[in-house]
Amino acid sequence: MRPPRFVALGDSLTEGVGDRVGGRWRGWAALLAESLGPEPARFTNLAVSGAQTRDVLEGQLPAALALRPDLVSVVVGVNDTLRRTFDIHAVAARLDRVYASCTGQGAVLLTACLPDPGTMLGLPGALARPLARRQRAVNTVVHALSDRYGAVHLHACEGEWTTDRTMWSADRLHPGEPGHRQLALRFHALLAARGIATGPAPSPEPGSPAPTPAASLWWLATAGTGWVARRCTDLLPQLLSLAADEMRHRARGTSIRLDLRAGAAVSAALAALSPGEQRPDTA
Repeated sequence: MRPPRFVALGDSLTEGVGDRVGGRWRGWAALLAESLGPEPARFTNLAVSGAQTRDVLEGQLPAALALRPDLVSVVVGVNDTLRRTFDIHAVAARLDRVYASCTGQGAVLLTACLPDPGTMLGLPGALARPLARRQRAVNTVVHALSDRYGAVHLHACEGEWTTDRTMWSADRLHPGEPGHRQLALRFHALLAARGIATGPAPSPEPGSPAPTPAASLWWLATAGTGWVARRCTDLLPQLLSLAADEMRHRARGTSIRLDLRAGAAVSAALAALSPGEQRPDTA
């Protein structure tokens, strides 16, 4: 029996940023691919740093479908929340099309919800809360659509791993090697429970020493600063406006209105999607 074909879609998390091996990013998906069976899976990583849901739908998905994968991971959405153009209706519609296309070919779908970037970066509350609200909206959509399409879903937005600094790289947004190994290990456990992963689980132990404090500071002063600056150029003016709105509502004791507004937008976005086909196990 030939090894399964595994194709990974998404952004820098799946590209492997934070887990450098031999001068290249490796990441959780590559670690998982090595553990799906007695032999490593035939693995293709199409994820690209900075990708949004539009990039996955329009660029990565066609390439993935052409490979006729047995297993597809789709982990994306954080970059959408970091753009002034964020629109939960558009995010939901794109993810629905991506999930439907993958499962429509018979592939097993892997998804995950993720921590919000404001909390991970340690931003002040007024700046962090709007980003958290956006990420909760994306996670709610991912939860609902994962259930609709019978995905193997990893609930990675909470838990001890999000606050354990040893799991994260210097930028606080991407896992380091230990964090990538945790993601691979947890996905493997979910797949093994379904009888899909039959190889030995990935090791949780890092194969390389953790970056030194000096190396982490150098990254932040060079590549990390540029990474943040590129996103702030697009988001910062709007984020400051959102923060001002946040502070006004908190001062009036009406913050709940912002949460209710966000919840209503998610409900409307999901309601606007065409009903999915029945899952095979419920037909």
